[in-house]
Amino acid sequence: MVTSADVKTILNFVDGSWEGSKSSEVEESINPANFNEIVAYVQNSSKEDLDKAVESAARAQKQWKKLSGAERGSYLFKVADILETRMDEIAEMMTREMGKTLPEAKGETARGVAILRYYAGEGMRKVGDVIPSSDPSAFMFTTRSPLGVIGVITPWNFPVAIPIWKIAPALIYGNTVVFKPATEAAATAAKIIECFYEAKIPNGVINFVTGQGSVIGQGIADHPNIQGITFTGSDVVGKAVGQAALARGTKYQLEMGGKNPVIVAEDADLDLAVEATISGGLRSTGQKCTATSRVIVHRNVYEAFKDKLVSKVKQIKVGNGLDAGVWMGPSVSERQLNTVLRYIEKGKQEGAKLLFGGNRLSDEGRENGYFIEPTIFDEVDNHMTVAQEEIFGPVLALIKVDSMEAAVNIANDVKFGLSASIFTANIQKMLNFIENIEAGLVRINAESAGVELQAPFGGMKQSSSHSREQGQAAIEFYTAIKTVFVKGS
Repeated sequence: MVTSADVKTILNFVDGSWEGSKSSEVEESINPANFNEIVAYVQNSSKEDLDKAVESAARAQKQWKKLSGAERGSYLFKVADILETRMDEIAEMMTREMGKTLPEAKGETARGVAILRYYAGEGMRKVGDVIPSSDPSAFMFTTRSPLGVIGVITPWNFPVAIPIWKIAPALIYGNTVVFKPATEAAATAAKIIECFYEAKIPNGVINFVTGQGSVIGQGIADHPNIQGITFTGSDVVGKAVGQAALARGTKYQLEMGGKNPVIVAEDADLDLAVEATISGGLRSTGQKCTATSRVIVHRNVYEAFKDKLVSKVKQIKVGNGLDAGVWMGPSVSERQLNTVLRYIEKGKQEGAKLLFGGNRLSDEGRENGYFIEPTIFDEVDNHMTVAQEEIFGPVLALIKVDSMEAAVNIANDVKFGLSASIFTANIQKMLNFIENIEAGLVRINAESAGVELQAPFGGMKQSSSHSREQGQAAIEFYTAIKTVFVKGS
């Protein structure tokens, strides 16, 4: 066990300074690959700490919004350069703290750098349009105003990319930020804030407060001086955040769960489909909102696809993400591991056939981690729990169909609608899929997980509050339109 003297306590960052919480309570952030290692102590901050951060952000916003877009962008460029130089350090912390393999962690950190540079450039884009007036002596146009203080609430599964794709647009459009990360990834999140600090961003423009969701998360949702809330996490918590924001008339943006299907048509390239299913469903230990969960396969190629899939999955090396050759790391926590194991047991009880995996791994140096085998279920009915509820683990449910019409109907027969993909060489099947699938992210001959940073991202149905993140679409949430009518005297 790492002793407390060796472990850093993650401080809050408020008004340009690192400071302790008014509360003396802390939680341990544990390495999921070795639960004897405490990565950091995370403060359970108080409502008083949050109030101070919001006050700081509100005060700073008055001056921050007066800077030009180019001036605000210059800070984001600096942060990107600093993050890039610290990439190895931050990626290693990410792997130690939440279990993602080191190559994945480096890739995510590089994405954070790219997002910062993208939005730094957005500071030079137009923010309005000229609109013809019916009055020939008048001039009419639109411009945009920042909302004010933005509350940012993020999950543990992408502890660099998700905070940055929320914070960067918030700042470039003239808002200031109060950021609450998930406790399981707070040490990694703090390193992002260190990059802003090193870039000498003005005091109060970005504030960082750790703590329990019931205190800090709910406090952000309820706070009268926060004008916008952007949240990524579970659908249960997201709905609570949205209801609190709605009750006080505050703009909110929610990205929540997914139960993402892959359809494999009878003319699909099976090798491509297998590789994409494994990458989309099992990479990051299945802990992605866009992860492949249901694999809907045409009867004529079902057995061939299944055999190829099982053969490839058997080759996956599970272990500590810092070790060379490891493809899949642990579940993020004991609680998440137990959740996945309960779903696997539920699948067996409801009649799904366990083809491969389903067990906790505690051999070959994995006895002190939250490791689980990648898992494949066969003979799954779409009404089974493993086909309806988000598991957030490395579990694939295979569903056999007789037609593409049936495949799309089954794909849509869940409450979520985040991402979906199809594998086919037939243009008409592609077009039918694009038209009829109920998902915000549609992928053709590619895995369900992943969207380019310059493209809008968000879901349909209960996956989202129906706004979009990333790309130029972000301006729609982080600003309000002003219509201006000017008439000569």
